[in-house]
Amino acid sequence: MPRVTSIPAVRPYRPEDDDALAEICVRTAHNGQDSRHIYPDQELLPSIFALPYARLEPELTFVLDDGNGRAVGYILGTSDTPRFVREFRAMWLPRVAQRFPEPAGPPATPAEEMARLLHDPERMVLPELAGHPAHLHIDLLPAWQRQGHGRALMRTFLDALRAQDVAAVHLCMATANVPARAFYDRLGFREIPVPDPGPVAYLGRSTAWWAGL
Repeated sequence: MPRVTSIPAVRPYRPEDDDALAEICVRTAHNGQDSRHIYPDQELLPSIFALPYARLEPELTFVLDDGNGRAVGYILGTSDTPRFVREFRAMWLPRVAQRFPEPAGPPATPAEEMARLLHDPERMVLPELAGHPAHLHIDLLPAWQRQGHGRALMRTFLDALRAQDVAAVHLCMATANVPARAFYDRLGFREIPVPDPGPVAYLGRSTAWWAGL
């Protein structure tokens, strides 16, 4: 367990957290495990799944602070997926597209598969998800998992969505990540049927207060 000098707590994101967000993303991206051996460029995954949210909707980005100012977990997302997709394409993608060009043909490596996702933010807009307009990503470094911190992050995020009058939220997860699915099930998320989802599942829940949180 990391040594701390004060109590870990959830707090709002600060721009100086960006490096920590990127590290957390990379070290949890392979079905909850470290992905550094799969993706050579350590900035690719954060450029898809973490940093655009912090930049475009910082008010919905929260971190678990280890008590010394360092982020060791995060929850982030958007209150309006279609709007986020439009802003991602217009405001975020031009910043990273040159570093991570779209593959010319079918992706040949895991990195090229992720680059294809980067260049296709519209994939996030599905009619089956319209009733759950918000979406989120949540990750914690391994040493900080299974201690109630994920639940605290989720509670904070749902509170923020309710303050914006957002009624429901969804997430997309790798079906192979069995521990994550158990965590979401405990927090009241239920599967949203989507045709041909591939290796992922879509889960959703109301933002209303619930005893499980």
